[in-house]
Amino acid sequence: MQVAILAGGLATRLKSLAENTPKSMLRVSEKPFLQYQLDFLKRSNVRDIVLCLGYLGEAIESYFSNGKDFGVSIKYSYEDKLLDTAGALRNAEKLLEDEFFVMYGDSYLFLDFEAAMSYFKKHDKLALMTVYKNYDRYDRSNVVVEGNLVKRYSKREKTKDMVYIDYGASILRKRTLEMVPQNQVYSLEELFAQLIEQKELLAFEVKERFYQIGSLEGLQEFERFISERGEM
Repeated sequence: MQVAILAGGLATRLKSLAENTPKSMLRVSEKPFLQYQLDFLKRSNVRDIVLCLGYLGEAIESYFSNGKDFGVSIKYSYEDKLLDTAGALRNAEKLLEDEFFVMYGDSYLFLDFEAAMSYFKKHDKLALMTVYKNYDRYDRSNVVVEGNLVKRYSKREKTKDMVYIDYGASILRKRTLEMVPQNQVYSLEELFAQLIEQKELLAFEVKERFYQIGSLEGLQEFERFISERGEM
């Protein structure tokens, strides 16, 4: 299994904390956040990693290199200009397998990757979104699920029936990237809108909450989680 991690964005909500440091390299108990992600992926038997980088990406490659010292294999895709989430994947297309996971560089997840991929392969669909029944607890809910499909997804337009949230990991067939214009700014939200319209976006529910470091509050919460778990 392969995972593309989107780690090229600007950490605008973290202000001075990430002014000269990529968000994925922010230290939590003396380790970069990305290292916690890679440790979990390795434990989940996911060792083929593609890092999609932009802002200060060289600092990430300098630290992690080819991933060998961390028990994984890492390849790098750089953006000359920020292309947003789906644009970054299109830019990395030559490095991606026919089916691959996508994760965000600021999310720590508790996903059974093998179960999600098995579910995906049982259904003849183009993509899968992992979802969590959130009820606006950890962030604003943004997904409507109907049956086994995502019916609606929006980070901007909130409706009462949005009780789920995008958990932070998806599976895409590589051919979905043909829907993404080359070298243009294009978001996963836009790509997912196309897939939802075609009834091609599966929903896979995850029961355990996620953590994120995209905000100062989220970073502090993850630090507490790591401290309580005693992981260094």
